[in-house]
Amino acid sequence: MGLFLICSLIGLGGGILSGVLGIGGATIIIPALIYFLKFNQHLAQGTTLALMVLPIGLLAAWTYFKSGHVDLKVAALICIGFLIGGLIGAKIAVSMPQEALGRIFGIVLLLLGAKMALGI
Repeated sequence: MGLFLICSLIGLGGGILSGVLGIGGATIIIPALIYFLKFNQHLAQGTTLALMVLPIGLLAAWTYFKSGHVDLKVAALICIGFLIGGLIGAKIAVSMPQEALGRIFGIVLLLLGAKMALGI
């Protein structure tokens, strides 16, 4: 499979799941980049953060907004914290060994998945 097709399918899958479930970047795209494109953890995370710079969720967010399911004040306030936290987190992540970063990422996904699946 060519790079264009693989990336398009990762984007399509991530976009659909993002629109349906509100997830995409970390939970779908990072593992897909590691599995299908053989990216290391740092490269997958950096690439995913780079694609989020563009207005990726704009149309999905607009659809939710039109339906009355967006609190712009809360979104803006979280965005401020996310901007600062993203910088701090990126500085921490790039200084970590690849193996440790991948394990932390996997553990977080497992814990979140267990919480959501079991309703705890």
